Amino acid sequence: MKAIRIHAYGGPEVMRLEELPTPVPGPAQALVRVRAASVNFLDIQKRRGELVGQAFYQRAAGGEPEFPAILGSQGVGIVEAIGPEVKNVRVGDRVAFWGSSYTTHAALPSVRLIGIPDGLSFEQAAAGMNQGFLAYAFTHFAYPVKPGDWCLIQAAAGGIGLLLCQMAKIRGGRVIGVTSTEEKAKFVRDAGADAVIISKQPDSKQADSKQADIAKEARRITDGRGVSVVYDGVGKDTFEANLDSLAPAGYLVIYGQSSGYVPPIDLMTLQEKGSLFITRTNGLPYVKEYPHYLDQLVPWIEQGKLSIRVDRTYPLADAAQAHAAFERREISGRALLLP
Repeated sequence: MKAIRIHAYGGPEVMRLEELPTPVPGPAQALVRVRAASVNFLDIQKRRGELVGQAFYQRAAGGEPEFPAILGSQGVGIVEAIGPEVKNVRVGDRVAFWGSSYTTHAALPSVRLIGIPDGLSFEQAAAGMNQGFLAYAFTHFAYPVKPGDWCLIQAAAGGIGLLLCQMAKIRGGRVIGVTSTEEKAKFVRDAGADAVIISKQPDSKQADSKQADIAKEARRITDGRGVSVVYDGVGKDTFEANLDSLAPAGYLVIYGQSSGYVPPIDLMTLQEKGSLFITRTNGLPYVKEYPHYLDQLVPWIEQGKLSIRVDRTYPLADAAQAHAAFERREISGRALLLP
């Protein structure tokens, strides 16, 4: 098999395409022939070494050796073989999975495999199935959007951002999407956003750009009240603006840290800004809802309520190029590797 591995932390140049023995599935494992792997910011953080010291991510790694490490966190493919004690999948099944995915073959615990619904292509499943569940969980459970709620979505042109916009609209919410350029804003509007804030506004007096006052714009759009909820995967750089954008008793749902981890906060700040709520979450508390989500996913796509945008695809050998484009913020929607 072939896989993208790293032997040290660093930039895209540390990623190597290597040939390795194809694994044999052990007890309770299945061998998956990977058909597509999504490029996630989590993969970039792992490559950079930014997850080191974070207990949650160390537990998720399950004690795997630090180096060499196969990159990737989500993928889809076909089950090629199963080990003893596997009962939930069969050879030939189309599945999505969480785990090292920048590879042609992956031996995984069968409990991590989820059948791909009929009607979804491999690319649709890789780009939107698991990320769509996160957007579903955040908008339906972490903060259940109510009809008429104003929702502020940071990085709205990203893969999960576009899905959050659409899921919030399915719930009857009103969406303010934040993105960096007018070019990306088109995709945010296509995803149903009622208003878009361009975070980097051209400065007429200078050659570069200046940061927009996101909180001021959010309050202007909401007639001064603020938003009911902010969904944020950016972290440190947007934290203050997020708090200042919220209406009294509003919710800040943080699910990522593309700009860095949020520093410690004095809880009295939440009272002073309007008795606010904050959660740092992921999809794990809501996994029991996954079957119900899958029942709705294809009908939503068929009815035009949900679309999955694949911005570009790369051969596995070009994974470093995909990471570089991701870091330059060139991608609107999802980028996939096709082994």
